[in-house]
Amino acid sequence: MTDIPNYLNSSATGNFFLLAGPCVIEGEEMALDIAENLLKITTPLNVPLVFKGSYRKANRSRLDSFTGIGDEKALKILDKVRRELGIPTVTDIHAADEASMAAEYVDILQIPAFLCRQTDILVAAAATGLPVNIKKGQFLAPESMKFAVEKVRESNNPNVTVTDRGTMFGYRDLIVDMRSFPIMKRECGCPVIADITHSLQQPNTSGGVTGGMPEMISTIAKAAIASGADGIFMETHRNPEVAKSDGANMLPLDQVEDLLNRLSAIRFALG
Repeated sequence: MTDIPNYLNSSATGNFFLLAGPCVIEGEEMALDIAENLLKITTPLNVPLVFKGSYRKANRSRLDSFTGIGDEKALKILDKVRRELGIPTVTDIHAADEASMAAEYVDILQIPAFLCRQTDILVAAAATGLPVNIKKGQFLAPESMKFAVEKVRESNNPNVTVTDRGTMFGYRDLIVDMRSFPIMKRECGCPVIADITHSLQQPNTSGGVTGGMPEMISTIAKAAIASGADGIFMETHRNPEVAKSDGANMLPLDQVEDLLNRLSAIRFALG
């Protein structure tokens, strides 16, 4: 773990680290507003912050779903967040040829869960030299993630983390197996992250709009920290009801501080 940057290494502060932000970049003002508020909350708690925002949503149920404001425009906003606020940034890539493009604007590349076995994407992300966060496929056992991690490491990039975002349980529900965190940490030998908002999605609804159970975010988050997760991933928005993507499972921005206080207390109680 020595090559992992400090902001992705929980041992650097003794606390967990946080990847948080909106699902998708909807505009510059909203991105900077969320980032500034997250920074104000996390700094006194000694929670290392990485600002998250997708420059484009490639995985949508319906053709008329919002996908983004334009790749270059959104990536430049992510770049502005890191330059003006000094916060590392992370975004998803969806194809191998997107890796080098996105790497010019962000600090971490993220591999979506449905793409975690795609060798060409993993190798391309690794080749940028940036840290790579791989989301565990909803269809994979936690121990299977070691093969995705090995693809990155064997491509000469040791900076890799894995994120659990739940496992399919029937057609329209996800569950989080808390055994995943110690298993992935043991098998993959890297920091493990709990996605506490996507894990509460209710995908494949008949209307083509993903549902969610945001009232359970705190429960999943506390259990994950207690189970040994090194980091937390979550999506947040000032008003999730009007968010252009995944609003049904987001945590309102005004609830973030209380949750992080609770998680920090658990983390330090565990020693």
